[in-house]
Amino acid sequence: MSIARLVTATAATALVLSMATPARAGEQQTATRPILTATEARPYVPHNYLGFSGEYAAPVADPWRPAPITPPRRPDLIVGGPGFASVQDAVDAAYRAGGSKRRYIGILPGVYQGTVFIPAGGPPLTLYGLGRPADVRLEFTVDATIAPAAWAALVNPDGRYAEGDPAWPMFQSCATKTSATAGLCATVVWAQSAGLQLKGLTITNTLLDTVDRGTHQALALRTDADRTQLEGMRLISRQDTFLANADDVARIARVSVRDSYIEGDTDFVFGRAAAVFTGTRFHLVSSRKASGGVIFAPNTAPNHPYGFLVTHCLITADEGYAAAPTGYLGRAWDQGASTTGYLPGITPNGQLLIRDTLIGPGFNTVTPWAPAATTARPFAARIDEGRDLNDINFNRLFEYANRTL
Repeated sequence: MSIARLVTATAATALVLSMATPARAGEQQTATRPILTATEARPYVPHNYLGFSGEYAAPVADPWRPAPITPPRRPDLIVGGPGFASVQDAVDAAYRAGGSKRRYIGILPGVYQGTVFIPAGGPPLTLYGLGRPADVRLEFTVDATIAPAAWAALVNPDGRYAEGDPAWPMFQSCATKTSATAGLCATVVWAQSAGLQLKGLTITNTLLDTVDRGTHQALALRTDADRTQLEGMRLISRQDTFLANADDVARIARVSVRDSYIEGDTDFVFGRAAAVFTGTRFHLVSSRKASGGVIFAPNTAPNHPYGFLVTHCLITADEGYAAAPTGYLGRAWDQGASTTGYLPGITPNGQLLIRDTLIGPGFNTVTPWAPAATTARPFAARIDEGRDLNDINFNRLFEYANRTL
C-alpha cells in the first residue's frame, strides 16, 4: 500500500481489532520483556504525563488536557495560491505582527520545499492544512552528516534567513556550530515555540533511501518547547524522524500527538519530552535497513517518572520485517554518555510504556528492546515483585495490555 493511501491509526485500529489476539491477564513477563501489572500501570495515563511543568528538580502540578485542534473558518494567514509563497514567510509575518493572541496559518495543498524554523517568543501558532494531509507537503532533503557550513549553504541558498528575521538566531545557532557535523539541526521543521499546534500536514525529510543503512540522522520534525500539539500529521523519514525534545535540559516539555502517522527505520520517535501518543500509527520500514530497526528512543531525565506514553495506537512493520521479525520496539538513548558510559542518576534513562496498543508482525517478541543507543548499555529490567519501576540501575521500557495481529 502506498503511503498516500495509509489511513490514520484510529481507523486502522477499528479495522484490525477483530483480528487481534487479546493480551492475557497476568501475562508472563521475562527479563527481556517486562510487562506491568494492572496496579503498576495505573499511574501511567495521559494526565500524569501531561500534568506537570517547570523544572525536573521541582515539578509543578499544571494540568494540560489538550482539546482537539479547531481552526477558524478563515485563517489569519494563507500559504500558497495568492498568499505567502513559503511557510517560513507566513511564520515570519505572524511574529512581526506580534501580540499574544493565537495566529492561524492555513496552508493550501502543494509541495513546499525548504526548512521552516519557528522561534520562541512570538504569538502561539497553529499551522494546518487546507486539504488532505497527504496533499499538503513540507519537504526538504538534509543529512546530519554534513558540516555546519555546508548545512548553512544548503538550507539558506535564497537568503530566506537573514539578520533581523525572527528565525535568524535559530539559523545562526546551527550555522556557527563548531562540531564536525550538523547533527540535530538536520530537520525540515524545527519549533522552539511554546503552545505550537500542527494539524493536517505531511512533513518529509526526502533523504529517505538515497543513503546507506549507516548513521544518517534526517529529521522531519523537531519540537523543543512545552505544550506542543500534533493532530492528523504524517511524519516521514528514516533515521530520527520525530524529535520530541526539551530544549532546556532542566525543564519539562510536554507533547501531545493524536491520530497521526510516523514512519522510519532507526530511533524514529525520540527525545526528552514528556509525550503522549494516542491513536497514532508507527510504521517500521526495511527499504534502507533490512533488519534491527528501532522505533522509540526516549531520553527521559533520570529523576522524572514520565517519558513517552503510547496508548491505543497501532505499531506495524513492512513486508521485509514481517518475513524476518527482527524489529525492536525501542531502546534508551543515553544521550551524552558516549565517553563516560551510563552513569546511574546522571545519564538520561528513557521511560516508555506501550499500552492498550495493537502490534503487528515483524518485531522480535522475545527481545523487543534493543541495547541503548550511544552507550550500547544492555537492556536490563527488574521483574521482581514490588519492584521500583524507576530504579536508575535498570531500564524503564515496559508494556501493558497490548494485542498482537
